[in-house]
Amino acid sequence: MTLDERLSNVSVVGAAGKMGSGITLLLAQEMARLSLLPQNRGKVFRLNAVDLSPEGLRGLQEYVHAQALKAAEKGAVGLRALYADREDLVENGEIIEDFVRRVESMVWPSTQLAAASGSHLVFEAIVEKVPVKVSVLKQLREIVPDDAFFFTNTSSVPIGLLDREAGLAGRIVGVHFYNPPPVQKLVEIIRAPGTRPDTAETAAEIGKRLRKTLIPAADVAGFIGNGHFIRDGLHGLQEAEALAKNEGWPKALWTVNRVSQDWLLRPMGIFQLIDYVGIDVFRFIQDVMGKFLEEPLSHPVVDAMIEHGVLGGQNPDGSQKPGFLRYEKGRITAVYDLERKDYVPLDPKGWTAEADARLGPLPEGFRGWKALAGAPDRDAALKAHFDAVAAMKTPGAELARRYVKRSREIARRLVATGVAARPEDVNGVLTSGFYHLYGPINDFCA
Repeated sequence: MTLDERLSNVSVVGAAGKMGSGITLLLAQEMARLSLLPQNRGKVFRLNAVDLSPEGLRGLQEYVHAQALKAAEKGAVGLRALYADREDLVENGEIIEDFVRRVESMVWPSTQLAAASGSHLVFEAIVEKVPVKVSVLKQLREIVPDDAFFFTNTSSVPIGLLDREAGLAGRIVGVHFYNPPPVQKLVEIIRAPGTRPDTAETAAEIGKRLRKTLIPAADVAGFIGNGHFIRDGLHGLQEAEALAKNEGWPKALWTVNRVSQDWLLRPMGIFQLIDYVGIDVFRFIQDVMGKFLEEPLSHPVVDAMIEHGVLGGQNPDGSQKPGFLRYEKGRITAVYDLERKDYVPLDPKGWTAEADARLGPLPEGFRGWKALAGAPDRDAALKAHFDAVAAMKTPGAELARRYVKRSREIARRLVATGVAARPEDVNGVLTSGFYHLYGPINDFCA
């Protein structure tokens, strides 16, 4: 069966969630494009959007309309080629309106798993709990065609485990989209030892159709992205814990977050990133990796934050919920004090200034992540920055050097243990999925 044939009936289970909605949008757009090809005129394309929440499915429909409209307006020139033989549609506005309607018509919402019964491709994007995933996959196995392929969006659970437990006979592959799927280019492709070649080939083909950057990862809990992120985050927690003994938690968290953003030239500090992912999600991934790798990856500070009810994550409108840091309109306004169990507002003339002064100045001519992201001299500027950091004797530079060293150690271990096939794959995940300006395995910050 060709991919085009499989794409005539597809299901996304967990379609109303953050990841599922993005995957649904991408598939609906691709299916709408297929429906416009001359050889497909008159064919029915069906994308079953399955979710337990009726309210979530209503929100999904609104999301698909808004995002499809935005994408169509941006890509109006390309759409004209698809509509070249439609003499009844002349103006861009008419073409955009028709394409958005077509994308919406692909999506068939349902709260019943049985809606997936005719699908030859099933995307699973439900909660990251192994028993729940296995249960749903088993049910799907019984109702979909025998040749259906399963793509799971898990970010950490071994694919081979799901294959064995759900009895899928190699018809499953990991397709770890990064959040949000319509924006993020990276997809990690995880093939279990028993994954059938045609399943993996289909996953790679559809990833290319969706215009994604595909990087293979071995079927080891956490894969490449979280394999680095979790250990990188634990290093930040350990550094903060050591500082907190003398400086207190607000200064310690602020300091490590600043260094991991400004000195390391990353888009956000490590505690901002953990907040974005969700502290509870961070611990879940820790637990999964720790269980399957038999490696101590927990940290008492993460447990304490969850016990205090401070979880991070995003609100429905996309704004950041408070976690290690508190935010207003995307800006950090306060830092959580684990001892007081409350937030301490930033004080540019008080404790915040003291913490910054203790770090020392940034390298001369400093340009942050945003300024360097599109700079023509980026590589030279990165080398100059890290050469300066290597020569400086300030606490900030020392902390940065330890952080860079640890990041590189983690990355090299991922290659040495076969999680990543090449150093370029680790670098690619960090630059494509986490928007770092450089990979951890490099020459200029060695």
